Amino acid sequence: MKALLKTTLFIVFMTILLIGCSSGDNSSEEANGNNQDEGNNESAKDSETLSLFSTVTNEADQQALEGAINQFEEENPNINIDFNFPGDGYESMLRVKMAANDMPDLFDTHGWAKNRYGEYTMDLSDMDWVDDLDPALEQIFMDEEGKVYAYPINQAKDGLTYNKNVLDEYGIEPPKTFDEFTQALETVKEESGGDVTPFWFAGNDAGSFGQYFDQFATPLLITHSDHDYSESLLDGSFDWSNYTFLPEKLKEMQENDLLNVDVLTAQSHQQAQLLAQGKIAFVMATVPINSVKELNPDTELGVMPVPAIHQGDNPSWIGGERHSMAVWKDTEHPEEAKKFIEFISQPDIVKELAEGTSLPAGLTNADPDIYYADYYEEFADVKVEPYFDRVYLPSGMWNPMGTTGQELLSGAMTPEQVSDKMGKEYTRLLEQEEEE
Repeated sequence: MKALLKTTLFIVFMTILLIGCSSGDNSSEEANGNNQDEGNNESAKDSETLSLFSTVTNEADQQALEGAINQFEEENPNINIDFNFPGDGYESMLRVKMAANDMPDLFDTHGWAKNRYGEYTMDLSDMDWVDDLDPALEQIFMDEEGKVYAYPINQAKDGLTYNKNVLDEYGIEPPKTFDEFTQALETVKEESGGDVTPFWFAGNDAGSFGQYFDQFATPLLITHSDHDYSESLLDGSFDWSNYTFLPEKLKEMQENDLLNVDVLTAQSHQQAQLLAQGKIAFVMATVPINSVKELNPDTELGVMPVPAIHQGDNPSWIGGERHSMAVWKDTEHPEEAKKFIEFISQPDIVKELAEGTSLPAGLTNADPDIYYADYYEEFADVKVEPYFDRVYLPSGMWNPMGTTGQELLSGAMTPEQVSDKMGKEYTRLLEQEEEE
């Protein structure tokens, strides 16, 4: 009986002991868990997320900017950057955000640092990098009072990019006039037997046609003294029949098989591959070389100014502000946003971004190895003209400039109707600006 009692007491004791240990373990885990949660919550409280919107569209430019963002986040683990590349939808999205006064913390002013976005930007004049701003960009990013509206990631010298391998094979010199340009396109078509597209557009993106109209509008309507319509463009009295030359020539190119057959459906990501394969002779604007060289290291590209249209005129670079970064004046994270700009203004990052986008840097504190540097040097005496739409057109004209190109080549519009549509949009938007 005593033995049974001892055994029973022993079992009860061990049960109590085990329950106590089990209870103690759970309490310890809960305590540790609570401490971890508190640590995580504390970390979350310390972490800030910045929104960033940029107009970069091609893969090489996106990779360059993403690379800089990743480096910044590694060095600043408590600052996250939520970046967006809306492409064609950028302007529409930013207009909505401006109307709601709910801008991204960081955003690309893409040529409109003062005129469109000025009232939404923080003054960055107190930052160290301002001393290194390229003097050529001062009038674009600074005003008379000394306000600095945005940080220039790079700067543009646009014209046409050409496949040097193709032009060399067919003995074509970079054309200096529009007539020489169209003759060069004809030569490519004939010599290649139609195997090489003379003039290629990623027409799925209306902006590719906008680029054509915008860049060629300068030699058509501004740079020749006998065909200078700058005053009438600025005062609203411009006769848009003077614009018809450009849609006429683009339509002629299509009818003469000088454009890609899929001109209305081709997408920008196809460009690098086709250039690498030697299937394209000319494209508008500047092509980042990295994505092409990765596919074919033997591909050589060149850049040239926009050919003159009127007899006696000279070619022109079209340039100014390309990609930039402004800080929204009402951001809740001003120090973090300026810290990011401070980071990308370091010489090594300035160099990386310039080389990654194949464009000259906006600051003078670095010496990037730009693929097209020799071409810029060759045409150093060619004047850089500002983008046509940024100076002479009301805000909002970029969209109709591109979409009318799509409608023209689809057969929905004649060249004359393109000019008429542009004139109506020009008047409507001017009146809208006056009302505002």
